Amino acid sequence: MSAPAIALPPPVFPGITLAEGAGRDEAARALVRQVQQRLNALGCGPVAEDGLFGPRTAAAVRLFQARFSDGDGQPLNSDGAVGPLTWQALFGSDAAPRPRVPPPAAAAKPGDALVAAALAIAGGLVGVREQPPGSNRGPEVDRYLENVGLDPATGSYPWCAAFVYWCFTQASAAQGVANPAIRTAGVLDHWRRARLRGIRCIAAADAIAAPGLVRPGQLFLLSTGGGTGHIGFVEAVANGKLVTIEGNSNDGGAREGIGVFRRDQRRIGQISLGFIDYATGMEV
Repeated sequence: MSAPAIALPPPVFPGITLAEGAGRDEAARALVRQVQQRLNALGCGPVAEDGLFGPRTAAAVRLFQARFSDGDGQPLNSDGAVGPLTWQALFGSDAAPRPRVPPPAAAAKPGDALVAAALAIAGGLVGVREQPPGSNRGPEVDRYLENVGLDPATGSYPWCAAFVYWCFTQASAAQGVANPAIRTAGVLDHWRRARLRGIRCIAAADAIAAPGLVRPGQLFLLSTGGGTGHIGFVEAVANGKLVTIEGNSNDGGAREGIGVFRRDQRRIGQISLGFIDYATGMEV
């Protein structure tokens, strides 16, 4: 169920996740106090309204997360931390993070146009399917794999990372610039080499602590165990949820799917490796 509305205008999500240990400075203490007051008002306490996020406050948050759903009616992650989804559930839809719009005179960051072009190319490829399904083959898929130096006739290769590189290849060629993306079919290899090269990488823990770091055009990277992973584009971000474009996926988000899909079920807190931002890291 959804939490009842509050009488006063709700506080907007501050851009940082509040978790156990928060409240050591006055600004954080004020935020924690608001959470504690709301938890008590909703019958998830009692907790002291002292602005200190201790074990009892974390337990009250977990209780709230077990009882209430997010703004889309989906279950909250019962982790005892107050990120954007839990904040919105506590304080209502008007408390959702407001999009940050740069002033008109602000200079574009290096690579913004290239990243936007790569994202647009990825969006135009939604609907590409393997032929036959489950084969890691097909006219388009073969081109993605060949572009990273693999011969699709010699084996069955996962192609989500190759799809990402193809989109950057096409965008950089159209703009007459060098391709900044890592040329690889390996997700974990992409993450490792991007960090070594000095490209901006946002670790999963940092993204959870400060969800505002995640923005459209970045790549999300998951480790799926056994040295494998999954990668795709972030197309949109809203209240801790992601709209993504993914190659070698399916409606359920599998890493070994059958095509290029647009999905809206991933959350920032579920991305196990992190995010890569080529707009602000243009080394080649």
